[in-house]
Amino acid sequence: MTDAIHARHALALTLAQEAGALALAHFTHRDALEVETKANPQDVVSRADREVEDMIRARLAQAFPGDAILGEEGGGAAGDGFTWVIDPIDGTMPFLSGLPHWCVAIAVTDGRATVSAVTHAPVMAETYDAVLGGGARLNGVALHVDPAQGLAGRMTAIGGSHRAELAHIGAVIAALLQAGGMFYRNGSGALMLAQVAAGRLAGYYEPHMNAWDCLGGMLMVAEAGGGVAPFDLAQMLSVGAPVLAAAPAALGPLQQVVAQAQP
Repeated sequence: MTDAIHARHALALTLAQEAGALALAHFTHRDALEVETKANPQDVVSRADREVEDMIRARLAQAFPGDAILGEEGGGAAGDGFTWVIDPIDGTMPFLSGLPHWCVAIAVTDGRATVSAVTHAPVMAETYDAVLGGGARLNGVALHVDPAQGLAGRMTAIGGSHRAELAHIGAVIAALLQAGGMFYRNGSGALMLAQVAAGRLAGYYEPHMNAWDCLGGMLMVAEAGGGVAPFDLAQMLSVGAPVLAAAPAALGPLQQVVAQAQP
């Protein structure tokens, strides 16, 4: 890890904890939050999302004023150097529902690849992190996926949103069940990808994800020894793309499940 990446990863770890504490304070008083609908009733944002992102942006501007920032709530664009990709609260619906399945997700790219990632789930007191070429960890303990873990008899997360065809998602779930697996969803794509890296889930698939929801989690899966379907970083940063990641033995079968579900 270069000094530049090390410095940014260290800050990402600190920021995720601080942002998580701020989000958790809002979580305990969530009934008082103002909530707005974005694209549809399933896509919402609260004052907590915006305040947490504003805090992260302010700290980043102070520490690395030359870096670009791309956030779910505040927008932005990727730069030629380091770009911070942030989701202040991934899993806003679980957050507002009083469920623990939400997290602060921070990733850093260098224009070629994701080089640093931190996903912090405050309610569960879990912090996942990864550095390109430096492995992945959960609360400081190294993560290694089981290379023999397949789809059958295990849970695989299937994500969906208003950007995906409902018929396709239903067909994927049906094909997964036929393959002997079980589908899972908790409302936070970033957290579910981290849980693939931790070996808790066999894999994850979503027809379309935005960069702030998935870049960090895909790095974690890869650094834990899992497989990630190829994707174009520039496309992901600009408009999003499909995401598929899994334990080595589950990767091919999950790709087959998705292929069977194509119209």
